[in-house]
Amino acid sequence: MPKPLPVNIDPVRISGGPELNVIYPRVFGMRDQQMEQFINQSIAYETQQLINKQVGEMSSPLIEMDGSFEIKNNQRNVLSLSLPNYAYHYQAAHGMTYIKSLTFDLQNRMRCSLSDLFKPGSNYVERLTDLVNEQIERRDIQTFNDHVKVQPEQDFYIADKALVIYFQLYDITPYVFGFPMFPISVYDIADIIVEDGPLGRMAVND
Repeated sequence: MPKPLPVNIDPVRISGGPELNVIYPRVFGMRDQQMEQFINQSIAYETQQLINKQVGEMSSPLIEMDGSFEIKNNQRNVLSLSLPNYAYHYQAAHGMTYIKSLTFDLQNRMRCSLSDLFKPGSNYVERLTDLVNEQIERRDIQTFNDHVKVQPEQDFYIADKALVIYFQLYDITPYVFGFPMFPISVYDIADIIVEDGPLGRMAVND
């Protein structure tokens, strides 16, 4: 069976004056027009939510906003991407960045949350929590609490054969540490992932 082709992606720019520079992806040329429309609506909605959050977070005027996107995976009928958004407000001590990630299973025609990647009833939260805490100890990451807990719908993206769990700024570490990212090999969680889901497809060797 031939490998499914990657999704075609174009950048789209939102501009609202000199302080606003946001670029987000738009998919095109898919055979499944309904799925294409759903993906584009989802991306546009999350991009706008990030803008609204940044603008509404502080009462002082917005000086600068930069939004961009990173395609993390575009193969095996899995599209996973991140939308980082940085904003700086007048007289703020520093700018603030948020990252929103979206993962689409093109084969099963759905947007995936973290729980969708694992078998029903599996102990995925505990497993991921243990794996993240092992990395924190091994990498000597300074966290606010001794034990970090992965939430059932924690932020994540898929990058090749890894599930990357991440936390927002200030969630578990001081600002200076940036975004704590924890790549977990699909093979370390192979027994609990949905076999015909995105992670299951990543685990298959060609």
